[in-house]
Amino acid sequence: MIRILDLPGDRTVAAGGRARRSEWARGWGRFKRYRPGLVGLGFILVLLVLAVVPDLFAPYPYTQVFRRMRGVGPSWAHPLGFDHIGRDMLSRIIWGSRVALLVGVLATGIAVVIGVTVGAIAGFIGGRIDAFLSRIVDALMAYPLLVLLITLAAVLGPSLVTVVVIIGLTTWAQYARVVRADILSLREREFVLAAQSQGASNGRIVFRHLIPNVLGPVIVLASLGVGGIILLEAALSFLGLGAQPPTASWGGMLADGRAFILTYPHIAIAPGVMISLTVLAFNLAGDGLRDALDPRQKDAALQR
Repeated sequence: MIRILDLPGDRTVAAGGRARRSEWARGWGRFKRYRPGLVGLGFILVLLVLAVVPDLFAPYPYTQVFRRMRGVGPSWAHPLGFDHIGRDMLSRIIWGSRVALLVGVLATGIAVVIGVTVGAIAGFIGGRIDAFLSRIVDALMAYPLLVLLITLAAVLGPSLVTVVVIIGLTTWAQYARVVRADILSLREREFVLAAQSQGASNGRIVFRHLIPNVLGPVIVLASLGVGGIILLEAALSFLGLGAQPPTASWGGMLADGRAFILTYPHIAIAPGVMISLTVLAFNLAGDGLRDALDPRQKDAALQR
């Protein structure tokens, strides 16, 4: 069956899915031309493997305490040394990747679902509903995010589940704003008018025809946002409002090393470097996705 897909700025004939696969292939080709994006993606894949099966790569249990090894520096047997109570730093770094990616991916997923839904409804329906939802988005984006997170975490109680939920429920506004702007430009397109003339409901038009056409910018924004969410989780854990001991968290490890920064600097350096590298990797991968998925970035990608 041959189907005509009316996409923004492009009209593609999809026969048996071949054109769609070809578009994904072209996008992957544009992504590969941006070498830093490939490096970032490779680092993220390594972290993902470590997060899924940390017990296979961690040389020791992350809660095991080695006697008389408090604050001892790196060695061949323990490449990152020991923390302030004698636990192996490498094992805790590996287990901490699970917390970082779990919070980053789950909180981003919650924010994307809420933001895309709210933005699509506001942009398609318009009127008072659009004005009401837009004021909520403006208020949420105007309030200092870290202050809001600290307040909610303190009220609800510190835990990993709390961190995921409150970050997801407070970071969706940026997705709603982007989706609303795109929906406003798409709702008068011919394929929307054709769906309305055939009696399609508003819900079907929004979720079947409009949202698929705005997923490109959302995916790019989400890939860039994961790094920021990992930073927020590290900040909350650093303040004692995130994952609680003995759970290994990069932010909590930074907090542990703060008091020993002059005597045992490796305790704070290792998690700090991992946080920086992880955020950088997601930003580089997000830049590559922007070139691959945004047609306006094709020329820039080809010049690299």
